[in-house]
Amino acid sequence: MENKTITKKQKAYDYMKSRIIEGYYAPGQRIVINQLVKELSTSAIPIREAVRQLEAEGLIDYQNNIGPVVTPIDKNEYLDTISVLAVMEGYATALSNQQGFSEEKITELSTKNQQMKEAIEAFDFQAFGRLNRQFHDLIYTHCENRFLVEEIRKSWRKLDSIRRTGSAFHPKRAFASIQEHQQLIDLLRRKADFETVEKVARMHKLNTKEAFKHQRNQIHGDAFI
Repeated sequence: MENKTITKKQKAYDYMKSRIIEGYYAPGQRIVINQLVKELSTSAIPIREAVRQLEAEGLIDYQNNIGPVVTPIDKNEYLDTISVLAVMEGYATALSNQQGFSEEKITELSTKNQQMKEAIEAFDFQAFGRLNRQFHDLIYTHCENRFLVEEIRKSWRKLDSIRRTGSAFHPKRAFASIQEHQQLIDLLRRKADFETVEKVARMHKLNTKEAFKHQRNQIHGDAFI
């Protein structure tokens, strides 16, 4: 019975999270438990458990007299989070580089980057975003500071809804990101010094922030990959 409960909760969690990330649930939209009970043909218990998990991840906000709602987008919070991520990801990448990367791992990173290029050429923006995260996660498998890596992943989860919902995807930035990845791969291959790797990885994230700000000024876009 316990396993069935876990399965139902996971199903509800995956369902709600995908609808938040893909934009079916808009920022500020109320999550109606009874409606989800009908959609998923389950009881309210696993749905409420999934809501609590999504609330802990920052994707759902519980509001008095309303109940659970999709966390509203705060553009300033998005920019602040990106700035902090830039520092954390730069440091984590440099720490990872200290451990050294095998040629097999470098090849794996290159393959991911090529797949990202193919995804953007196919206008598959969701695949691009997923591969981008996998690319950086591959690097962080070498980072010995696991607390730092978990904090990075927490920030990624926090940004999930902002990245997708109302997204004004920018192909020019996406192609620039792929080029910056190649620069990082080259630095990791030749085991460049700590400061150089840290700066390049940090600027990679800050470039995303600047592109978002520019896009926001141009067409008031809500999000970026």
